[in-house]
This record gives sequence, C-alpha cells and structure tokens, in this order.
Amino acid sequence: MKIAVEGCCHGELDKIYETIEFLEKKEGVKVDLLLCCGDFQAVRNEGDMKCMAVPAKYRTMQTFYKYYSGEKKAPILTIFIGGNHEASNHLQELPYGGWVAPNIYYLGYAGVIRYKGIRIGGLSGIYKSHDYRKGHHEFPPYNPETLRSVYHIRNVEVFKLKQLQMPVDIFMSHDWPRGIYHYGSTEELLQKKKFLRHEVETNTLGSPAAEELLAHLQPGYWFSAHLHVKFAAVMQHPPKGNAAPRATKFLSLDKCLPRREFLQIVDIPERSDSYEGLEYDPEWLAILKATNSLQRTTPHPWNPPENNGLHERWDFSASEAAMMEVVEDLSGELAIPENFTKTVSAFDPDKPLPHTAPSCSTNAQTTELCAKLGLTDIYGKAGEHGRAGWAAEQEEKEEEEGGSGDELSEYPTDTSAQSSSFNPDEITIEDEWEEEEEDARAKGDAPSQIHMTPRMLLPEPKSDVSSPRLPLMNLPPPSHSTPAAASARDEAELDEAELDEAEVDEAEVDDEAAARILKRSSGASGDSGSQTTTPRIKRRNQVIYAAAEEEETSDCI
Repeated sequence: MKIAVEGCCHGELDKIYETIEFLEKKEGVKVDLLLCCGDFQAVRNEGDMKCMAVPAKYRTMQTFYKYYSGEKKAPILTIFIGGNHEASNHLQELPYGGWVAPNIYYLGYAGVIRYKGIRIGGLSGIYKSHDYRKGHHEFPPYNPETLRSVYHIRNVEVFKLKQLQMPVDIFMSHDWPRGIYHYGSTEELLQKKKFLRHEVETNTLGSPAAEELLAHLQPGYWFSAHLHVKFAAVMQHPPKGNAAPRATKFLSLDKCLPRREFLQIVDIPERSDSYEGLEYDPEWLAILKATNSLQRTTPHPWNPPENNGLHERWDFSASEAAMMEVVEDLSGELAIPENFTKTVSAFDPDKPLPHTAPSCSTNAQTTELCAKLGLTDIYGKAGEHGRAGWAAEQEEKEEEEGGSGDELSEYPTDTSAQSSSFNPDEITIEDEWEEEEEDARAKGDAPSQIHMTPRMLLPEPKSDVSSPRLPLMNLPPPSHSTPAAASARDEAELDEAELDEAEVDEAEVDDEAAARILKRSSGASGDSGSQTTTPRIKRRNQVIYAAAEEEETSDCI
C-alpha cells in the first residue's frame, strides 16, 4: 500500500494533490492514502481565519474551502491531525474526529482508526507544560490567551492513548517526540537548523508527552512535522516482557513550499481480507467510553488517576468484553459513516465577507457518535462554561494584565514527570534560508541550492539493548512541490511567503517590542571572508533559557 506522508500543510491542498498526481505519473504508482502531520488549516470562511494563531497578514484563505464547499473533492483519502496553526473553532467541533470535507478525515484531539487493516493513531496540537494539565475549556470567541492554549496538548489525551495495548502501525504527532533526534543523523539536522543545537545537546527539544507515547506505543512508523525540516531516524525499543523487541521508523517532513522536502511516499504492507475504507477501532472506542468521566472542560489543573491508593480505578485499558460492547453500540458496523455535513457557509470569492464572526456550532457527526457510545460532547460542554462567564473572566484578567497579544513563554517543569522542554514555536525565526541567500548575494556568491539526495536512507537503529539490525526503509527519492523548474516568479513568491509560519506569533512585533527581543547566533561566527553563514534568530523572553528550572505552580486562572 502506497501512503503519501506530508509535513505542514498550511492550507495548500491543491498543491499537495497536484504533487501527488505528478509523482503517480512519474513513478507509475497509485497512492492509496495521504497523511498530513498538522497545520492543516481547515479554513472554511473569513470567520475561521480569525481563529488561527498567526499574524493578520498570514491569514489567507488558501484552498481548503473549495473542498468544504463541494467545488472540489479530495482525489485521495486524506487523514490529518491538528498542529499549532489551525482554524481551531472548526476542529473543536470534532473532538473525537470526523470528516471536515468529503474524503478528508480529522483524527480529533487524539484518535485511532483503521484503514485496510492498518492501525493509524494520532495526537493533535503541540506540547506546552503550563496548559498540559488543564481541561479543554476554550470556546470562541477566543482571547489572545485561549487562541493559543486551544491547540495545546492535554494530559487526558495522552492518558487515553497510554491505555492502548494492541500494536499501532502508524502514529502521527505535530511536534517531535523529545529525544528522537539522537536516533538519526543529528549533525546533518543541525547543519540544516543550526539554531536548534542548544536544545538538541540539552535534550530539551520536542514534546515529552510524545516521548512517553513513543516509549509506550512503539509503533512501526511515527510521522511528524512542525520543525520544517526533513529528518529520518530509527529507534530500537527495549523489549516489553517476553515480547520481541520493536523498532520505530521516524520521519519528519518540511512545509509545503517550492524546493522543500514536504512529501514522501512510503510503502507499507497491506493486510489481506480487510475492509477497504476507514473503520473505527474497537479498542480505542472502548477506551473513550471508559475514560469519558475523566473529561474536563475547565482550566483547573487535573492529574490522571494512578495506582497510589488514592483512586478507585487507574487502569482504563479495554477488555475484550468492553470492545464487544462498543461493537454492539454500533450495531456491528465499524465502517466510519460518510456523514459529512456543513455547519457554516463556505467562503465565496465573489462575495467576500471580511467581518464574518467565528462560528461555534456543534457538529452532527459528534452528536451522533456521542449518542451511540454515551460520550460527552466536550465542545458543547465547554460552550456552556463559556456562556456562563468564563470568556468574560478571561477578558477582564487580560485587561488587568495589560492585554498583551504575545504568548507567555515561562514554561517551567514538564508536568508529565519527565523534564522541561522548550517548544520551538517559542522561537521567532527570520527565515534562515532566506537570510543565507541575502548574505550570499551581499558577498557576491551564487545563491545556495537545496541538496536533493537520490535516496533517503534511515540510520542504523540506536538503543541501549542489543538487537538484530533492521532493514532500511525502502523509499523513493524525496519529493517537493515543484515538478517543473521554479520560475523567477516562484522564487519571488517564496521570498515573500517564506517566513516560518510554525514559529511566528499572533501579532507582529512592534518597534518597542522588537527592541526587547534578544538575538542569538548558533555556532561560531565566521570572518568576513567566510563562505558559510549563520542563521539569525530572535528569541522571545530570553530569560527562560538562562533561568534555573522552577517547579510548575498549580495556580488557576
């Protein structure tokens, strides 16, 4: 089975599908499935754009609305997770997953489904320790704080995924599992992203929550995005009990832009006699039912139950009887119904409505699934809390604190009991690639070209335990978004749009704020005759990188 894996989508569905069509013709293959690793940007209309945490000038409609309205239909079954640049009000309608357009399926806050017998799981959002223990309390209209916290991963979703006992074939996360960079060509990664050296060397880059899941799930493949770079690794896991040791093949990809490695086709063996479409996963549904009472829609901190004598129940893994019960709840039909319904009007380029307010609709797909399984529609429940005055309370708090539109950066210790982690969207990158081009032009050098390797080879597995060598992943040459040679106009557009969207803040930094931003150069500085350049980056709230680690407080907002 041919699966196309894509990094950050950023709403460029037309370009992604066109690239896959080009590859199919070039390689003589047929792609069965497309997996998108976040920043999908399922923007339906102007109101949705106001629910994305990006600067106003980057709030563009892109092409998803065509698939939502029915003007186009996705030519390939597409499954995606959320990232940190999403139309959050849209995705919140589907906390347990669902169709955002015909043939385009969202996995929800966390989810596991099956396609042709292959188990595919995912975790949406990015990790931030200060929101990790909260419930899903956000509801439109978002304030500057909830506009960001809405896409932050919560411990309840990680707790659910850690109840899985059956093997997972493929798992997706937007940000990387912390530490995965030690299992690939680390130096090659740092040549591409020099500014990540400190975090890599101190093992503070990435998500500790994803690291926990990687150790627990040990999936055959793990796909990510977020850092806008292609990187492959193989991690050999220590054996669990008497089971044979497993290995995870990790692959992260770039964002959809010209001359960037954002797409890869992976060949995964099919399972015979399996259903051809998407199916619910009985084990996952049983876990959802069992953990429904643990759902929270308030910002108050919460810790999952543990075997410490304080909780009546701490094991929510699914028994065979519980799995049979959810099959009965679904009347024996595990096929995911193609019940997509529009909840808002789609964007009309002939009749733009720039003042459209963000929608906050419940979704019939969620209502139907909740009714069948006895689940809580947590978006609807969050709305009840919001209408009761939570949004007004947040606005009042914001006014008292000065009403800054910047995301707080003081994230102390990791609340998943591992260690602190600084997520890269705390860095405002001034397009390292574009800066190198400018420096080269200033020195009279020829512009650099991105090196396209003829074949991507995975590194040797790294582990503390001895194990047999794994075969290398058999992948075709890297693919990018411009089958034809890039024109001068393409390059001009790239210079205009290249600002790293995964790492920008919601509001553009004004002159006064810019004066407070500290710059740091990674690596040694070259002399005036050096042919190498060092990316210049801005770090906001630089003090967090020098301060000693502090214990996270449990104060509520």
